[in-house]
Amino acid sequence: MSARSASPLFEFDFRLCGGSGEVAGADEAGRGCFAGPLVTAAVVFDYSGFETGHCRTLLDGLHDSKKLTAAARARLYPLLIRCAARFSVVVSSARSIDENGMHRTNLGDLERCLGMISPCPELVLIDGWKLPASAPPHRPVKGGDSLSAAIAAASVIAKVTRDRLMRRVHLLYPQYGFDSHVGYGTRAHREAIAANGYSPLHRRSFKSDSIFGTAGAG
Repeated sequence: MSARSASPLFEFDFRLCGGSGEVAGADEAGRGCFAGPLVTAAVVFDYSGFETGHCRTLLDGLHDSKKLTAAARARLYPLLIRCAARFSVVVSSARSIDENGMHRTNLGDLERCLGMISPCPELVLIDGWKLPASAPPHRPVKGGDSLSAAIAAASVIAKVTRDRLMRRVHLLYPQYGFDSHVGYGTRAHREAIAANGYSPLHRRSFKSDSIFGTAGAG
């Protein structure tokens, strides 16, 4: 199979696995947000089955979720679910992030995701992070969501899952505009915090005058 028949990111995975066997990728969405959960995903592609399947064409255009439009992510999401051999998603609330810290939560959730894709492949790629020794053997890949198809797939699943969650909670807290910025620190979001204080979805450990201005505790 030619990796060029789909996203060029498949070439990276093909080289590592020799064009056959399973590759897992893991990534998160929402790490830098002011509000809402951290969502982490792991995806397993079985490249031994891609030759005879339709995934090589279905997943054309797969890339880092941040480099895709919302429409492109929405198109790819069900196709990734269909083409993945296995996948997992972990959601950690703003309260959990505040209690445990963002970095610890992030690493722990990546490890949990890998534990849920049993059996875990021998080749596991993580976007940038080195996980604790208790995690399955893995390879950190700097900028991996722009290099590896498996990591990019995880980034899309995590991003779409998180955006959908934030649009749902917008119905509970419409004054913050979560349906548009999904918790990121836009000017409109800062102004909403200044006007309304903090919601239960805001990460209090991120609170500072430089970020939130003069917003109250809410």
